Amino acid sequence: MMAEITPKLEATMKKAIDSLKYQLTRIRTGRAQASVLDNVSVDYYGTSTPINQVGQVSTPEARLLQIQPFDKNMIAVIEKAIMAANLGLTPSNDGNLIRIPFPALTEEKRKEQVREIKKVAEDARIAVRNSRRDQNDLVKKAEKDKDISEDESKKFQAEIQVVTNKYVKEVDVIITNKEQELMAV
Repeated sequence: MMAEITPKLEATMKKAIDSLKYQLTRIRTGRAQASVLDNVSVDYYGTSTPINQVGQVSTPEARLLQIQPFDKNMIAVIEKAIMAANLGLTPSNDGNLIRIPFPALTEEKRKEQVREIKKVAEDARIAVRNSRRDQNDLVKKAEKDKDISEDESKKFQAEIQVVTNKYVKEVDVIITNKEQELMAV
């Protein structure tokens, strides 16, 4: 039975970790990151298109994002989309490129970002624990239905807890690294 539970448990907990990592890429740390623009779309001839598909996004400097549109007619549209996304960034263009400077974060803004990071981390921990609860419920149901003994049930629940602890620790490591990155900038 544990052979069936472990892959499901690992898969759902891995999804929680992947979601955490994705959400953390969207939190601005003062350094230019192209992932900040992941959810910004532009109207490209009637179709909503991500910015990275209408231009090349690069980071030539630590605090500067640069977008080279494939079609120069899209410069104004891309600028408007970035402004409308309300990212706290102000793009500028020279007719060929769009440059987005990332301002240095104030101490107050850093602390606010750390609070947001901790909230995202707690959501990930909750997702991991929910996965543990679901698998423990399956084990308890199997015990109730007399498919497994009480000793096997306790053993399976202990193994599930070991996997849960591993993923909660991984969340903690990821969050600690992100906080250090944020406070070091």
